[in-house]
Amino acid sequence: MSVPIPGIAAAPHRAGASSLLRLRQVDKVFSNGTVALQRLDLDIRRGEFLSLLGPSGCGKSTALRILAGLGQPSSGSLEWPDGRAKPGDVGFVFQEPTLMPWANVFDNAYLPLRLAGRPRRSARDEIVRALASVGLERFADAYPRQLSGGMRMRVSIARALATEPKLLLMDEPFAALDEITRQKLNEDLLEVQHRRGCTVVFVTHSVFESVYLSNRIVVMAARPGRAVAEVEIDAAFPRSEGFRTSDRYIALCREVSAELARAMAGAEERR
Repeated sequence: MSVPIPGIAAAPHRAGASSLLRLRQVDKVFSNGTVALQRLDLDIRRGEFLSLLGPSGCGKSTALRILAGLGQPSSGSLEWPDGRAKPGDVGFVFQEPTLMPWANVFDNAYLPLRLAGRPRRSARDEIVRALASVGLERFADAYPRQLSGGMRMRVSIARALATEPKLLLMDEPFAALDEITRQKLNEDLLEVQHRRGCTVVFVTHSVFESVYLSNRIVVMAARPGRAVAEVEIDAAFPRSEGFRTSDRYIALCREVSAELARAMAGAEERR
């Protein structure tokens, strides 16, 4: 069901869901005067898979970086209801794998724990678990140049999972991959989230990807970046290839596409 978000209204909670993290009245204005976000309210529910969907320039990646603590809002607040996030509570997967070419898969995944001061030997179990969760346990000694694009992205995901985060932030991680690899990684990502129980916030331009992955989609519009609607994806988990060809999936894709079209039309009117 789609829910309009007039002005600065916050997204409603599902029954029994509690907030892991909140953005409240967040504005982001860059030094050149560009208004990237305006009065963004966003509740991230514990254990959910939330997608931020919208056109280029709508502030999706900016919002993600604020959630990660990699940027500060110009005004508004970032709230952790259970207290400030501890080191390792947040994992971030960027658009590109950004792997160290001179390091093998194990040491690339080990990087956040090394930066946190963990000795390699004592971190071994966490790294092995992270690599196994993305199907790379047999490639620990391989180097990035020996891997496909999809495998390099798996290493990036394993690196983000190495600290066993409560919140996994993903900025269009599969956009550059072919459709077959992308669909397989979508399925694997849902399996990882189910096993680990972490919360995921996923940025994408793809209606089809967002519907397949999400519990909830927040649709954003640009100029200025803001949330204009949300759609609850009430299909059951686990999801499989059969869901992609179901009437329910097709109907949800149409609903989300319509919300995205309205968001883009509204942005054009505000220019």
